[in-house]
Amino acid sequence: MTVTEAPRRSSAASAAILIAVLLLFGAATFVAGIAVGGSDDGVAAQPSVSATPSTGVPSVAATPQATPGPTPILETITCAEPTEAFAVLCEVYADIKGEYVDEISDEDLVDGAVRGMIEYGLEDPYSGYLTPDQYGSALDDLSGSFSGIGAEVGMENLADPDDLAACTVVTDTCAMVIVAPLDDSPAEAAGLRAGDQVLAVDGTSTLGETISSLVFEVRGEAGTDVTLSVRRGETELDITITRAVIELREVNSELLEEGIGYVRLTSFTDRATGLFRDALTSLLEQGATGIVFDLRSNPGGYIVAAQGVTSQFIPTGELLFTVESGDDVQEWRADDSGVAHDGAVQVVVLVDGGSASASEIVAAALQEYDRATIVGQPTFGKNTVQIWNDLPNGGGLRLTTDRWFTPNHNSVAPGGVQPDVLVEAPEDPESDEDPQLEAALEILRGD
Repeated sequence: MTVTEAPRRSSAASAAILIAVLLLFGAATFVAGIAVGGSDDGVAAQPSVSATPSTGVPSVAATPQATPGPTPILETITCAEPTEAFAVLCEVYADIKGEYVDEISDEDLVDGAVRGMIEYGLEDPYSGYLTPDQYGSALDDLSGSFSGIGAEVGMENLADPDDLAACTVVTDTCAMVIVAPLDDSPAEAAGLRAGDQVLAVDGTSTLGETISSLVFEVRGEAGTDVTLSVRRGETELDITITRAVIELREVNSELLEEGIGYVRLTSFTDRATGLFRDALTSLLEQGATGIVFDLRSNPGGYIVAAQGVTSQFIPTGELLFTVESGDDVQEWRADDSGVAHDGAVQVVVLVDGGSASASEIVAAALQEYDRATIVGQPTFGKNTVQIWNDLPNGGGLRLTTDRWFTPNHNSVAPGGVQPDVLVEAPEDPESDEDPQLEAALEILRGD
């Protein structure tokens, strides 16, 4: 599994920087959301370190380092001599252990304290704690195979879309929504649609729950059923979905007509760059001088994959995006793997509300360099970066560490990347009509 590490952090071979919006109902790829589902074999993948950002030069390979020791601040905080803030935590722990009516393990108390710090202390829907089982499943997701229903989910503030930070749990105004079902997934086959608001899972209300906890309510073994109660417009309905092992097919490509190729990228996994480059090369060798690059319903993935895919079209060394936290600015530049730098190859990128995070990095860079025409609908609008870290109990911490910005230092949050050509999608997702693709073809034909 591909991992990128910021130079300013202590490196950990198991830390993964992600950029996504989803919750693939099968596993967790919080490059903006999460994936719901578990790995087929239940064994956590071991991430491998790939490129790191650099300042002023293209990214270079990084060397994995040993997992760091305790965070320095932990060495100064103990319940023997607690700080004023931690004195309350120590007192509550002592009271529970000494006076609570039933026995309760330290593990359960620590688990609850960790969840509380993240869910109520951070007020960030994209940070979260994963138990050991959940973390193993999450790491496997971006390797390309998982068990679940195959849908991406996210949180949406129905009252104030700009204030997503207010939505740490599901409420009457903070909804868990389907970003998009994956292609050929059980969710798609059962009729789940982008924009559906999930009201209940197997009859249990989602109110008061976090996205992370709901994701793992939906996931489960292949062959078992889960029923989602959803609101679609003014209608409420129950949709029963049979979970399955889902093999991600990140890239689909074909020559649509003489001179025009089509390539669809469904997620930014660790293998996405190589697959995309191979597909693009094949289309160019077949004589394509125009490319339709379909990023619709692509929720994101690894940040290094976003770099690699964008580099196919942008000359080596050009700034693709920055990743920033306070005064710390990391520049991510195009690498030397590109096969379509020639401006004679015209590019149209298709996007929609399900295009998020890593997809937005790519679309925004190509738009600001005038390398592509963006067609479709505004993208999701997520500009934060998460990193996953191992915890001593085998669980994982998904933590927002940075925000990313376009080459011109614009933010896509909350409005998303705005298309150059706005084209609505058909209301019926089963329709054979694709006005967005037709618009792309008209541009490439010069109609």
